[in-house]
Amino acid sequence: PMRDAAELLAKVYRKEGRFEQALEAQLLFTQLRDSLMNEENQRAVIGFDLRRNYERQALTDSLQHASETAVQVKEIQKQKVIRNGFVGGFALVALFAAVFFMQRNRISKEKARSEELLLNILPEEVAEELKAKGEAQAVQIDQVTVLFTDFKGFTSLSENLTPRELVRDLNECFSAFDRITEKYGIEKIKTIGDAYMAAGGLPVANTTHAVDTINAALEMRDFIEEGKQRKIAAGLPYFEIRIGVHTGPVVAGIVGVKKFQYDIWGDTVNTASRMESSGEVGQVNISQATYALVEKESGRRATDADGKPRSPSNNSHPPAFTFTPRGKVQAKGKGEMEMFFVEKGI
Repeated sequence: PMRDAAELLAKVYRKEGRFEQALEAQLLFTQLRDSLMNEENQRAVIGFDLRRNYERQALTDSLQHASETAVQVKEIQKQKVIRNGFVGGFALVALFAAVFFMQRNRISKEKARSEELLLNILPEEVAEELKAKGEAQAVQIDQVTVLFTDFKGFTSLSENLTPRELVRDLNECFSAFDRITEKYGIEKIKTIGDAYMAAGGLPVANTTHAVDTINAALEMRDFIEEGKQRKIAAGLPYFEIRIGVHTGPVVAGIVGVKKFQYDIWGDTVNTASRMESSGEVGQVNISQATYALVEKESGRRATDADGKPRSPSNNSHPPAFTFTPRGKVQAKGKGEMEMFFVEKGI
């Protein structure tokens, strides 16, 4: 390079004693050296500026990126919070809904159970009136058919059974009677010891109460007879039953304010009880009033449309019942009364 050549010439001229030329060469060397240093310094400065600008730009980009990243993170967190809030809210709503439906289902079941228990105590119509008004008015019903059952020799029989066995056998019989009364649409009134009381034609009046009650009485009688035969075969004590039926007016309603009980009152109830006590074991004993209603219905079944009696060959609808007149029978507290044994028609 020229700088090195100028430096070499300056040295040569000094050795030769050519000091004027040596000075010129030295000056040239100095100029070239300073110029090169300035150029290098300039390049260094430029490089420094470039690096500084680059670093500044990099820092700016980094800060911008960090800012953008922070914004994105915040947005993600915000969306996450919103999503979590939505999910949490949905879960909370779902939880409340589940609790609500479970509670409503439980309440519905409790209500259904309460309704069922109430209907086990009261007729449906009376129960609805009691719920609506808080009370149920006693009503006069002009014609119902009342049924009484009683077991023969119950006191002596109970001496041969343990209390548990006695209650078990009574429950078996009365449960069967409950199913029978429901089958024929008559209303169970109550049990009194070993006696069972039911009535047809209430709480809503109907025209079939006498026939319905007789059918129920006969089926109760047959149930006890079948049980008797099983007990005899097993060598066990057995029940025998008397059943009495009478038709007439009663007053029906609820008494008391606790442990509601639907009951009926009137001479008809007393007379039905006398039909039972004046009857015989294994028989259904009915009064003149009941006989008149049931015989009338039975007679209609045994006549043609023109009212003429059917002959046995063309009687496709035989009488529903057959009757055995007993004449006038002494009834306690009632004097002599016409009574009839009744059986299913042949």
